Amino acid sequence: MVMMGAPLSRAATAARAAAPVASAPASSPTPAPAAASQAGSDVPLSGTGQHIYAQMRPRLLQVRTLLKTQDSQSSVGSGFLVTEQGHVITNYHVISDHALRPKQHRLVYATIDGQQGALRLLAFDVVHDLALLQVVDAKALRDRGAVPFREPGQAPARGARIYSLGNPLDVGFAVTEGSYNGLVERSFLPTLFFGGSLSAGMSGGPAVDEQGRLVGINVAARRDGEQVSYLVPADAARALLARGRNATPVADEPAHAEVARQLLEHEAALTQAFIAQGWRPAGHARYRVPVPKESFMRCWGQGSQGSVRGLQFERSDCVMDTRIFISSAQVTGYFTERHETYDGSRIGALRFAQRHSGSFGNEPMGQNNRWLTAPQCVEKTVAAQDGLPLRAVVCLRAHKKLPGLHDLSVLVATLDGSVAGVQGRFDAHGVSFESAQRLAKHYLDGFGWTAPKTASH
Repeated sequence: MVMMGAPLSRAATAARAAAPVASAPASSPTPAPAAASQAGSDVPLSGTGQHIYAQMRPRLLQVRTLLKTQDSQSSVGSGFLVTEQGHVITNYHVISDHALRPKQHRLVYATIDGQQGALRLLAFDVVHDLALLQVVDAKALRDRGAVPFREPGQAPARGARIYSLGNPLDVGFAVTEGSYNGLVERSFLPTLFFGGSLSAGMSGGPAVDEQGRLVGINVAARRDGEQVSYLVPADAARALLARGRNATPVADEPAHAEVARQLLEHEAALTQAFIAQGWRPAGHARYRVPVPKESFMRCWGQGSQGSVRGLQFERSDCVMDTRIFISSAQVTGYFTERHETYDGSRIGALRFAQRHSGSFGNEPMGQNNRWLTAPQCVEKTVAAQDGLPLRAVVCLRAHKKLPGLHDLSVLVATLDGSVAGVQGRFDAHGVSFESAQRLAKHYLDGFGWTAPKTASH
């Protein structure tokens, strides 16, 4: 996915990535002249699209994060007015630099007609990638109106035309006409599938129906496809507005503690839902291997072409589509699972044992970096519930600036087969210590034999 601004979510496998469409640093410090054309397309707008643009034009803003010591911008996105009192909705990833480093950054807006002013942060929802801002001098934008919300729970029909607005690539305000395609499948967080083009800089802009009512907020687009973009549902913005419209502006201190609080609340629900849905079978004739349900993760498989120096293997990688943006250098709030099955009947027990153990020993468990501590690991020989012997490594890394959050890695190898075996790995990013314990046990409990113990190969 491409977030319109800063990087957002990415699938784990190459060429299957999606990213935020917020704004990367823009090349020009001032907005380009207004553009009523369809962004990224030579197709002319329909009459309804032209009417929507004219209606929304006064309510659209470009949201900029600037270094306090100069007018250089670190990110640029879009936003829109939702009240007559100057409340503005945008994406969290558009203003994340300010939220995490408020002493270095400030927020400003620019309108289509060139008006500019200061913004303040009232509240944010890091899980749904939303932020609520307010114009410091609300009177300056008092007569521009506000984008109305659709009635709660009343989604457009699939295939209905909707219109996304924003400032793509800092070249000017624009409208993109596309279709509403309902909720994205296999996404733990509700996310809308917009059949239209979104470009960097449009993050935080509104997507509205033909009556100009808010359907969702621009957030991300696929890098590997066309006309596949994503919106945060309007209900999440409605809830944030209700919670934060009368809030005291966020203090001039980094928001890491509040980010961590929201993420801990999210990870508890994610962990509970993941454990409750159980595992599906991997289809291996000898071993029971834990594989996530397709309703929760997307899995991609590959096998060896013939064999690799006599060793045959198959591999499966499973990833969640949902990831949570913290900063341009950090995403979290997701799980991954992969496993490899090995058949060494062509190379014999000695060479199989050497390669199987070598693959296990070479598995990287991470190094300490700016955001995470060095991994603390425990390695033991354990038995699955049905007695299958396993070698397991469990590692935890703490988030340095997000108290209470950890990254978990569990690496497992079967030990019973002389010429056959399985290695599996489960990673959970951004979980509590208690959730890490539950997830590690859940993963280990997923291994076993597919039938009562038989003689070793």
